[in-house]
Amino acid sequence: MTMTKLTQITLPDIGDFEDVPVIEILVKPGDQVEVDTPLLMLESDKATVEVPSPQAGTIKTIHVKAGDKVSQGILIATLEVTEATDQLSASRFGTQTTTTTDIRENTDQIREVAASVSAATSSPAPPDNLHAEVLVLGAGPGGYTAAFRAADLGKQVVLIERYPVLGGVCLNVGCIPSKALLHIAKILTEAQAVREVGIEFGQPAINLEQLRHWKDGVVKKLAQGLSMLAKQRQVTVIQGSGKFISPNALTVETPDGIKTISFDHCVIAAGSSSARLPGLPKDPRIINSTDALALHTLPKRMLIIGGGIIGLEMATVYQALGTKISIVERLPQLIPGADSDLIKPLVSKLKQTCEAIWLDTSVSQIEASKKGLKVSFSGEQAPEAQWFDMVLVAIGRRPNDKLIAAESAGVAVDERGFITVDEQMRTNAAHIFAIGDITGEPMLAHKASHQGKIAAEVIAGHKVAFDARTIPSVAYTDPEIAWMGLTETEAKKQGIAYEKASFPWAASGRAIAMGSETGLTKLLYDKTTRRILGAGITGVNAGELIAEATLALEMGADMQDIALTIHPHPTLSETIMFAAETAEGVITDLYIPGSKK
Repeated sequence: MTMTKLTQITLPDIGDFEDVPVIEILVKPGDQVEVDTPLLMLESDKATVEVPSPQAGTIKTIHVKAGDKVSQGILIATLEVTEATDQLSASRFGTQTTTTTDIRENTDQIREVAASVSAATSSPAPPDNLHAEVLVLGAGPGGYTAAFRAADLGKQVVLIERYPVLGGVCLNVGCIPSKALLHIAKILTEAQAVREVGIEFGQPAINLEQLRHWKDGVVKKLAQGLSMLAKQRQVTVIQGSGKFISPNALTVETPDGIKTISFDHCVIAAGSSSARLPGLPKDPRIINSTDALALHTLPKRMLIIGGGIIGLEMATVYQALGTKISIVERLPQLIPGADSDLIKPLVSKLKQTCEAIWLDTSVSQIEASKKGLKVSFSGEQAPEAQWFDMVLVAIGRRPNDKLIAAESAGVAVDERGFITVDEQMRTNAAHIFAIGDITGEPMLAHKASHQGKIAAEVIAGHKVAFDARTIPSVAYTDPEIAWMGLTETEAKKQGIAYEKASFPWAASGRAIAMGSETGLTKLLYDKTTRRILGAGITGVNAGELIAEATLALEMGADMQDIALTIHPHPTLSETIMFAAETAEGVITDLYIPGSKK
């Protein structure tokens, strides 16, 4: 006789996040689910994450709804399970299969870059069996940093990368090509803006092939540099997909066949892939951010699903190149990780340049036909169905946990696919470390590279740990938005007492001369000690300016320290000093009644 019982499913550990919005329920009562079947989707600052079922069974009750905010331990569903399926899937990662579309990051584009990298940087094929003192799995910013630092510290290093070139997604199909195209977008928009001061250029003629060639040249130059740095350090680079077969060995599927590599220590830097919306038709006109950066074509009308950093950066590029852009976002605010006052100037400009921005709205269906892509929406303010030539899905990223068979090495992977590490980047297996996107939010290259150095130094015997007080975030939009440390939203949510000092760029001579007077610099500081707690900047080069505030937080600077630091004039950097002077009540570039000291 088959026995059944009800099992409650609670939200697993989701990192340093609380009150994360539920953006979609993917199942309903009565649905049969298997282990890893997605139950619901959450959206944080820079990623949309599926929450999978830890068991197989039948959905009895869903205890949350779209729009709810959830935290670790909250009851999300009740599952009816049979005795045969009543077990936690500790080995579930070993039974999963991953299709090519799950992990595709435009491999063809990366191969084109690889083919152009100089043969002078190539290495002979490695033997079928190798041993490494330090094996690094993944050659993105975190991986190659860990490998190079370990080699500098005297370790014999093997670096494994599934693509033919080093640099990972960031260098080849992410951070670098996007910033190259954003530079071009800035030139185009500034050329248009100067018409107001009496300087006119003709309508730009866009040679898409030449633009792609230039963009790929930027990537090629950096890829060549990394290959040379690896060669100079005598790091053995192996192209292929690595999977663990034991706590001290993995196999690598290379173009020359399967190779086995044993190791004393390993650093997992396997990264992440673009998240996908379930239920969308397979159509080449429905693309991810990697496809968008390939610039195969310029559509007349594009819908961007997702109002986070990645989606808005792509909106900036394609709008400047002549595409009419619409944006749909499930949440009530674009870039939900940033404070609303920082977002305001960007939203104001997007409303002028975009066809439409729909907030609190979801995509319910996409129908593909020869005419185009018919998109239907849901939500209180949802528009009628719209036709687009292309749809970009930019809803965040998910870890590449299913590619590496971590369970074969005894490495614990949580329900979201992330690997938990301590302050020295160690996993639960003491000789195996993990860094970068696969360790959780925030998924940022500069976090990964910092972690990579720490992992390498710990392996070399140094007494170091990850002790950064903040990790800055930047949206390279127009205008740029950058923030670090505590945000006002977080402070209010956590009940932290703070004070705020803001300086409007409308009072900055440099900003006015650059046509960027809508910018803003604000500092948050402790009410008692007056030490800086956080900062946010909106405007030209905000991503460059935020570094000073980040250093101030690391050094424990207070408002007087910043206000008394002489900044060059006229510059945008002095807006940080002006904000601190406002906090101290000594600002002369603004008139604030009652601020005399």
